[in-house]
Amino acid sequence: MSAPAEESLMGHLLELRARLMRGVAAVLVVFLALVPFAKELYNLFAQPLVAKLPTGGTLQAIDVAGGFFIPIKLAFFVALLASMPWLLYQAWAFVAPGLYQNEKRLARPILLAAVLLFYIGCAFAWFLVLPTVFGFLAMFTPDTVAMAPDVSRYLDFVLVILLAFGLSFELPVAVVVLVVLGVVTPAQLREARGYVIVGVFILAAIITPPDVVSQLMLAIPMCLLYELGILAGAMLRPARAAS
Repeated sequence: MSAPAEESLMGHLLELRARLMRGVAAVLVVFLALVPFAKELYNLFAQPLVAKLPTGGTLQAIDVAGGFFIPIKLAFFVALLASMPWLLYQAWAFVAPGLYQNEKRLARPILLAAVLLFYIGCAFAWFLVLPTVFGFLAMFTPDTVAMAPDVSRYLDFVLVILLAFGLSFELPVAVVVLVVLGVVTPAQLREARGYVIVGVFILAAIITPPDVVSQLMLAIPMCLLYELGILAGAMLRPARAAS
């Protein structure tokens, strides 16, 4: 490898390290700011389930240190979620110099859409899906069974749901990227609609709780988002071809 090539590679590695350090620093700053409020944060986080529990019902910590570590874990997740735009910006700033001008014009709205759709998916899960699922489960729980969920399992359950919906709402972005890169055409996506719908319902059955309500609340929006991705890809594809 020639000296200029080695210098170029070293420069890219140093730039990557700097971007990673800035991203990690941002997450740590937000995390440290949230740690003093970890207890209140978890109390707020538990509301979708606590609101559906019988009178006097509450969560329990089976692990001795669970009451301490679980709120800290939640604070870190919230810090990561809040820092996501900055982390994506660092990734964009690293790869942007290597893109052509027309690719930059397309990448910016796609990146913005990816961030917005992720947050919209999380909000959809938080405000609609979780209250519906917990209400559905509480409705069919016998009166002789005391509902006292473990704080750790509740946190893992909710985080999985939030991430599942946040990532699932990225489907239009994935479709647009495939169309813009020329991997598939909108016509091919329309022809594959039936297979995609079946796959979406299978995926929803795997990553959601074992009830029909939550599966439908994930599968139906994903099908609509798939159609939205086809429309957006069809509009962007001629612009790319013209450039």
